[in-house]
Amino acid sequence: MGTGIRYTDEFKRDAVAQVKERGYSVKDVSGRLGISTKSMYDWIKQFHKPDPIQADANDQAQENRRLRAELKRVTEERDILKKATVYFAKEAK
Repeated sequence: MGTGIRYTDEFKRDAVAQVKERGYSVKDVSGRLGISTKSMYDWIKQFHKPDPIQADANDQAQENRRLRAELKRVTEERDILKKATVYFAKEAK
């Protein structure tokens, strides 16, 4: 089965931009980047959306990143409080 290379979303968006914004052909871009034309067409379908839809998707992605960072911070704070509770419980005995 597929043990192919995983490309970042940024890499994929840059490849799509070469086709959609700079006017290069899918064949040229996929050849230069060493990817299949099918992958290139899949990326175009995935990342080249009409502006309002793409703006909404970008907003959601940004909100997801913010929420993940907040969750990480809150989880670390909780873990610190758990350790402090255990420490002070031992001290009280």
